[in-house]
Amino acid sequence: MDKLLAFGKKALFYARVLSGYEERRIRGFRLQLEKRVQQVLPLGVLMKLFYLNLDWMKAQERKAALRRIPEQAVLAEVRRMVEEMQTLNKKLDETEAAIEEYFKPIDKEAEILMKMQLEGEEKTAREMMRTLQQQALLEKVEAEKISTLHQADAKHHKQDQTQTSFETPSQAQMR
Repeated sequence: MDKLLAFGKKALFYARVLSGYEERRIRGFRLQLEKRVQQVLPLGVLMKLFYLNLDWMKAQERKAALRRIPEQAVLAEVRRMVEEMQTLNKKLDETEAAIEEYFKPIDKEAEILMKMQLEGEEKTAREMMRTLQQQALLEKVEAEKISTLHQADAKHHKQDQTQTSFETPSQAQMR
């Protein structure tokens, strides 16, 4: 991750250098410093700065010499960076494939366990349904028995009432 971060910083720096942003920034900073120095420093110090400025000018000349070749150098650096990115992408793809290959048996085992668990849950649900149906049937049969008993009692009670109404009072006393 640190290499990737360093690579990104380097790429941003190259982009700023290519666009001229860094050079403009440095030039602006240098001009600002010169103005401050002229306002504050005495002549002797200014002479020392003049010599430093000469060194800076020599450095600028060296930069100008390098600018004649920079396109090739920058292109070579960009190519190198692109190659590094491609190798990094390739390594990432290989790593991802290796991780998938490593976890393949675990995924298969997890899938088998899930299927077994689902089958067990389905079996339990079917057994519960069967049990509930049997219980409902038993309750229905029991309810039918109770209703037939009530009907039989009611018929028997009606017959007793009808017989008692047809009997004479003397027959009723005999009973």
